[in-house]
Amino acid sequence: MSKRIALVLGSFHKKEADDMLVVAHEAALENDLQIAEIVWVPGSMEAPLALKRLLMRDDIDAAVALGIIERGETKHGLVMGEVVYDAIIRLQLEFMKPIGFGILGPEILPEQIEKRVKPYARAAVEATARML
Repeated sequence: MSKRIALVLGSFHKKEADDMLVVAHEAALENDLQIAEIVWVPGSMEAPLALKRLLMRDDIDAAVALGIIERGETKHGLVMGEVVYDAIIRLQLEFMKPIGFGILGPEILPEQIEKRVKPYARAAVEATARML
């Protein structure tokens, strides 16, 4: 029986997130995972709340967070990345359900994004499959 996963995607970088979604679907099929829910959030900062709501459900075995925290003119992205990473790790331990981490950054440069979008999304789903 396939394990049921949820995807949480940040829509701030919509084009790239759409590309991540396509690859996540492919990787889920290849790893016998069923995508039971897809949740779009404004950005990575909102991902932990969406993940918690999903992980509370008995019909969700794991989740994958996909998005981008781009480098800006200030340290906002770096700080945001640290708190988002920490929150996601805590959620895994609280619910004992894996969360694949496919959020690029923090501080990723615009020219670094395109070549990492698909491999990061695939790796996040594959890591989730292995942890299940």
